[in-house]
Amino acid sequence: MASINGIMLLMGSLLLISILAAVVSNRLGAPLLLTFLVVGMLAGEEGVLGIQFSNPELAFFIGSLALVIILFDGGMRTHKERFRVALWPAISLATIGVALTCALTAAGVVWFFDLPWPTALLIGAILSSTDAAAVFGIFQSQNLRIKQRVASTLEIESGTNDPMAIILTMTLTSMIAAADSFSWGWMTVDVLQQLAIGYLAGWVGGRFFVWMAQKITVQFSFFPLLAAATAVVIFALASAIGGSGYLAVYLMGYKIGNSRLPQLPHILQVQDGLAWLSQIMMFLILGLLVTPSHLIQHWALSLSVAVMMIFVARPLAVLISLAPFSFPWKEQVFVGWVGLRGAVPIILALYPWLTGLPNQELYFDIAFMVVMVSLIVQGWSLAPMARWLGLEIPAPAEPDRRMPLDRVGSKDPMELWAYQVTERSPACDHYWPELRLDVPAEFLGVIRNGEWLMPNQQPQFCEGDTALVVAKVEHVDAISKVLAAGGKTTELQSSEFFGDFSLRGDLTLSEVASFYTLGELDDSIKALTLNDYFTQKFHRRVVVGDHLQLGTVRLTAREVTDDGFIQQVGIKLTSGSGK
Repeated sequence: MASINGIMLLMGSLLLISILAAVVSNRLGAPLLLTFLVVGMLAGEEGVLGIQFSNPELAFFIGSLALVIILFDGGMRTHKERFRVALWPAISLATIGVALTCALTAAGVVWFFDLPWPTALLIGAILSSTDAAAVFGIFQSQNLRIKQRVASTLEIESGTNDPMAIILTMTLTSMIAAADSFSWGWMTVDVLQQLAIGYLAGWVGGRFFVWMAQKITVQFSFFPLLAAATAVVIFALASAIGGSGYLAVYLMGYKIGNSRLPQLPHILQVQDGLAWLSQIMMFLILGLLVTPSHLIQHWALSLSVAVMMIFVARPLAVLISLAPFSFPWKEQVFVGWVGLRGAVPIILALYPWLTGLPNQELYFDIAFMVVMVSLIVQGWSLAPMARWLGLEIPAPAEPDRRMPLDRVGSKDPMELWAYQVTERSPACDHYWPELRLDVPAEFLGVIRNGEWLMPNQQPQFCEGDTALVVAKVEHVDAISKVLAAGGKTTELQSSEFFGDFSLRGDLTLSEVASFYTLGELDDSIKALTLNDYFTQKFHRRVVVGDHLQLGTVRLTAREVTDDGFIQQVGIKLTSGSGK
């Protein structure tokens, strides 16, 4: 009993220390995943606590279970509009990009260290996936919002390249373990089989959960647990019949996240905590498993692989994968730099260890060192790189809480929004009738000191209040500009980025030229609308933040509909020229 209590005390303390350390590292701009790894190493056999842990089977089980939860959460948070913007570039990166990263890394390892090709390819496969949690955790901690095309590409790629890297790693491990019976044809069939079964299992699993959630009646508290349990079951079934369980849970999450289940907000809220717990536990266990002195033995090979991946393999793979999609060079540079490695390579490095391949610890030590270098070098520089390349756009004002009202029977989606009123809220010190909103909305009163002040009491918005509003989802931006805490700041940022005025996207260039100096316009483009002109100039889908220069005027896409039509174009007078 004392032993059990000691283990519980130890695990609880490590979890507590990790969370507190994450708060400090967040303020320093350090990647949170690096913090969890360091805490695990400090608690390990050569660290402060000296905990002896050398059980790769347990680490692989915990890591695999954590990956299921993380990928499932990532799928639920991937929205349809992101697929419209960046599906094919992301798929290209997740397939061709992963294969190229693996091949280029392997070529460097063979060239400089004379390792056998199978070993080099396995090293490349293990390290070929990127980590979305690391990237977007840094963006969130730095309050950074980047252009939708780049963010969507990175999000979909990092969610779909994990299964590809896992398939490659397992296939190459099997190839090395059974070299005599291996054939490239068999490997190709195996990869296609895993992708096909994984896709089918994910689609069926998502549809099944949505149907089940609509039919059964239980407390809302059970639905997040039901979702997580279903994801684990789908993963196990897909893997058992020869499919990619990781691809299945990601697609299942996507299917559920884009449904209109009334339970979805609660599922996402709980799932967020489960995903973070999975990240922390996974990195703590992996940190405990590593032996720092072993890392030093292979430091030259590990650092060389890290340098090759960061500065050669990833940028070249991105350049080739995105070549057909007319990405601006700045966006290609950033996507190439954002190839952060996370927990997946370390977990994949356990697979050769468990299979019993020669030099089994070599793969683990290289993967661990590469992940550490990637998190330090790329992780700390992500936000400055995004700002230097001009990919940051002003974050829109938004509600603090959003609650869908799908069951009220409205034809148009409606939500209940809660806004925390501060001195930076444009509505502060005003009454509801004074706000003069341009869109219809129903004011439900304010929560002040725990008391509900109803609309008929005509409360004045005061600092510390929570304002409650019901409206159609399409009007969230207009209402948030008035009620959100960052409304004033957001307007100032938007004015600096987009300009002080906006024009409708259906205005023609000749109409705009009648009151702005656009320079010499060819007769062939005078009749084009602003939307058509952007579409002609950009051979890809236009997103918020794309801009063009005409004479002394810079035109910036400010509002873009889901189908790609530019509704509003910001206009700003400049002295520059060029696109």
